[in-house]
Amino acid sequence: MPTRTTLTAAALAAAAALTLTACGGSGDDDGKPLADVEASAKTAAAIALDQPKAKPDLILTDTSGKPYDLIKQTAGRPTLVYFGYTYCPDVCPVIMSDIGIAAQKLPKAERERLRVVFVTTDPARDTPQRMRQWLDAQGGQDFVGLTGSFDTIQAAARPLGILVEKPKKEKDGSVTVNHGAQVVAFSPKDDQGHWIYGTDTTAEQYTKELPKIVKGENP
Repeated sequence: MPTRTTLTAAALAAAAALTLTACGGSGDDDGKPLADVEASAKTAAAIALDQPKAKPDLILTDTSGKPYDLIKQTAGRPTLVYFGYTYCPDVCPVIMSDIGIAAQKLPKAERERLRVVFVTTDPARDTPQRMRQWLDAQGGQDFVGLTGSFDTIQAAARPLGILVEKPKKEKDGSVTVNHGAQVVAFSPKDDQGHWIYGTDTTAEQYTKELPKIVKGENP
């Protein structure tokens, strides 16, 4: 059975740190903060980072079975990166579908420039075919799904301040998957991660702010 997902709200004070929270576990660590990312004052739904994050130097396998070089293939493009898994019963599909709704409302030229990248935190179960079907179901026909070595995925998430824990099989046969559940937005101007979206961001907020992200502007 899919694991239960528990999320606590990140405490966002003006000019304070954004806490990334766990997505997907039913053990004793449910809701415990996984990592901290320093951020500036909250602007709209996005958190503007004081120190931009470098895009991970990551080569994984996309849903067509081909190698995907994240840096090379998203260079100069507005890019949203999210680490999650397709068996997630609630948080992951909501986040991706909300982004999908917003992306479809962009003008065609802007929509074609945007890259939304979903990196699985459960590569043993998330095959390329399954990810393609799942992303399509969230309205993400143009979204990129990536899978590969868990160690590679974990290492790529770490510099972004997102802690990804190795999936754990429980005695009852379920699988616990804990990972930071925020979306990192990279500017097309310098390919740096300047903004983070929390789990409470709505489709309406993404719709309002994506046009600015696409242009590399603060929402």
